Amino acid sequence: MLHGRDGETAALGALLGGARQGRSGALVLRGEAGIGKSALLAHAVAAAGDMAVIRSSGVEFEAELPYAGLQLLLRTAMGSLDALPGPQRRALRTAFGLASDGAAEPMFVGLAVLSLLSDHAGERGLLCVVDDAQWLDRASVDALAFAARRLDAEGVVMLFAARDGEGAFTAPGLPELRLDALDPGAAATLLAERGGDLADGARSQVLAEAQGNPLALLELPLALRGGQGPGGGPGTSAGSAGPGALPLTSRLQLAFHGQVSHLPRGTQTLLLVAAADHTGDPGILVRAAETLGVGVDDLPPAEAAGLVFVDEEDRLRFRHPLVRAAIHQRAPLPERLAAHRALAGACDPVLDPDHRAWHLAAAATGPDEEVAAALQETAGRARERSGHAAAAAAFERAARLSTDPAARAERLVLAAESASEAGGIDRARGFAQQAARAVAAASGSVSARPAVPAGADAALLARTLHVQGLADFWEGDFPAAHRLLTEAAELAGPVDPAGAARMLVQAAHTAWYLGGAEVDDTLSRLAALELPAGAAIRPVAEFVVGALGRDAGQDPPPAVDAAAAAARAAREGRVDPRDLVMLCGVGLTLGQDAEAHALTTVLTAESRESGGVGRLSTLMFFRAEAEIFESRFDDAHRTASEGLRISRDTGQGQWVSQLSSTLAYVAAVRGDAAECRARVDEALAAGSGSATAPGAPWTSWSLGVLDLGQGRAQAALDRLLLLTDPAVRHQICATRSVPDLVEAAVRLGVPERADEAFTRFERWAARSRQDWAAALVARCRALLAPDGEAEAHWATALKAHDPHRRAMESARTELLFGEWLRRARRKSEARGRLQSALDVFERLGARPWADRARAELGAAGGSVTAAPRARSVADEAGLTPQESQIVRLAAQGLSNKDIAAQLFLSPRTVGYHLYKAYPKLGVVSRGELAGILG
Repeated sequence: MLHGRDGETAALGALLGGARQGRSGALVLRGEAGIGKSALLAHAVAAAGDMAVIRSSGVEFEAELPYAGLQLLLRTAMGSLDALPGPQRRALRTAFGLASDGAAEPMFVGLAVLSLLSDHAGERGLLCVVDDAQWLDRASVDALAFAARRLDAEGVVMLFAARDGEGAFTAPGLPELRLDALDPGAAATLLAERGGDLADGARSQVLAEAQGNPLALLELPLALRGGQGPGGGPGTSAGSAGPGALPLTSRLQLAFHGQVSHLPRGTQTLLLVAAADHTGDPGILVRAAETLGVGVDDLPPAEAAGLVFVDEEDRLRFRHPLVRAAIHQRAPLPERLAAHRALAGACDPVLDPDHRAWHLAAAATGPDEEVAAALQETAGRARERSGHAAAAAAFERAARLSTDPAARAERLVLAAESASEAGGIDRARGFAQQAARAVAAASGSVSARPAVPAGADAALLARTLHVQGLADFWEGDFPAAHRLLTEAAELAGPVDPAGAARMLVQAAHTAWYLGGAEVDDTLSRLAALELPAGAAIRPVAEFVVGALGRDAGQDPPPAVDAAAAAARAAREGRVDPRDLVMLCGVGLTLGQDAEAHALTTVLTAESRESGGVGRLSTLMFFRAEAEIFESRFDDAHRTASEGLRISRDTGQGQWVSQLSSTLAYVAAVRGDAAECRARVDEALAAGSGSATAPGAPWTSWSLGVLDLGQGRAQAALDRLLLLTDPAVRHQICATRSVPDLVEAAVRLGVPERADEAFTRFERWAARSRQDWAAALVARCRALLAPDGEAEAHWATALKAHDPHRRAMESARTELLFGEWLRRARRKSEARGRLQSALDVFERLGARPWADRARAELGAAGGSVTAAPRARSVADEAGLTPQESQIVRLAAQGLSNKDIAAQLFLSPRTVGYHLYKAYPKLGVVSRGELAGILG
């Protein structure tokens, strides 16, 4: 039984009980080595009863092999692989090396894991157990954590055990349970049960040394019986070392190794080979052992000592991870090297080249170009499976084994780029700095930054600066990022102009957060590059320069449709799709909202299908902006909410800030002050490391709109004037906020405070050549004009508006015109305009504007009833946001599996939410949804 763990076992029991009723849950057990994590996992497995169980354990020697831990865990659940949606199936097959269909996009791998677990749970439920999670490879951790965060109604329990102080297992968003030492009573009871033949003095010493650690309480008595004191080496008396003489893990390793040292020599050699191996594969173990003159006949003494066992799959397993660690770490170096050489020889160079390469590296005693080349190939395969963290480790190890300085520099650059792709900002920066020094050494320079590098040296150095610039950008240090990216482009320009263009496109994005001058300078550099006619990046670069460059205002703006050629090139693999994302944002800066929305729709669909999930956050931000501009507030809320979930999952703090700020704007239009301010706080808190959060301009506009809608003109003016600062006035939301600024200034009787901003807005609107932009200009002129001249401008504005595409702006113009008519004592005419505006505001859920229109209508003598505020069907039914989103997709005819793939959920969770939504909507079948939702 487990002593002193009543609370922990109760928590596990609650999770298992919930799974039997269809609920899911996850839990991370954390604590020091030997504290009882593995025992609790074993207890959960025993308590699972007839539930399906899958289990695995992280192994330190596998930590650099992408998806190794995940493949071990899912080996019995792979029967459902063919039933997965195409993108998920392809991603998982690629991740496991079963196919070579491009990169294994991590988020699709995580979704495939969720689908497999859901299917494997069946009606019984499923317990998924992962021990020593700190040694899982990064790709496996990301996939498992992604799945665990989305558990809902599958009947799945995921348990992870992670040791403190070693490896890394970060699982943000998952509940954790920390295991503390046993209390003195429980410790004494456990020792009495398992070490009852100890003398009183020895028992006291063990209790003092163990400090409540259960494994120490079990193993230190064995060490004492073997003649090894709890705090020292063989022959040390029980009382010769005081409590805490060695760190606990070291004491336990000594205790384990004391048991090994009494075994026959051949058994010790066999155990060392098994400890150096990560698979437990009997074939590999036997072949390697035979090389060292030992075999399976040497195994029984280790089994008899309880150090190892053969599991149900005939694989050799150690009783506890510390047994493996003690054997490997305390073996003499020559014996460790020999074991790894034997294992490398036992691995099939065709079927298992990656494990062979790592064993060769572990056996290397100095630089070895042949081993370095093998590791570089391993890194390349890892990168193809999106195992970027593993690729970085392999490239870095290959660099250390390199004999050629130029090859070492190239491998370090590849390590830096792979670490950057993995999101390891500190590692990427560190590798890039090492690479810069290696480039200098390879070129014969004494400086880490050669003054005038040339050829390959310049291209490599530019790539190191590119990695460092991206790291600074993600951390929010925009000035440093911009400097490094432009410097990288300057180095790459003469030898790799296409690479330099890509760096400058990224630099233009970085400059966007610094100010208009930086944007102009970056685009001038981009325009000056001489790109080959067939360069895939060329149409992207030309579009960006044509739209945003210094002379852009003198020519008609390029249409977003002109980027179609670049989009086709991306589909054909001739241009990086990431380069196209910026075209959506550039289109919005030109006022081409409909075209930009269409392009984001195409790119979003392609990203979902191809696995480019990392781009979805950016695309959804641009799409949400376009939907806000077109008064599609419900759509914008759904888009931004999904993008926000993805941004959190992928750790993209910049887009967490931006998408939160767009949600703040939607809340402002709806008059939900509490929600607006909460989203503003979230936007300003995200993207730490920057002086100003990326979403700050949108938050200023959102709060300004909230104040303006609720009649606080002075507060609105103060907020909106922040967007006229030269550092931000070039941003999309700053440009679009000018009509609100004009209205606030006019209401306060200080129209001159908006003059400069309005002049810029007029120029921008003229260049955009959009009727809706001309309507907004006319509305502003009507507000600013004397009464005798205003009516003509009102007429122009109303004629230019399209109430079907931009209902909010059209209704606001009617509201303002109705107010003007009422003040001119033309109440009859005013009532028609005000009623029309009121109807639109109520339909859009824009409550503050509806209240204002209702009040004006009453003042104009209209019939005003306190009608219930318009609410969507989903709101009336009390659907949660997730239920609403699922129901809408189901109404469009999508299957549960299709909905799950689109929303990154399991099909079972989709079914669960539909089951809850039907009675709220008063329907009993899927076929009724389309009629109800209209």
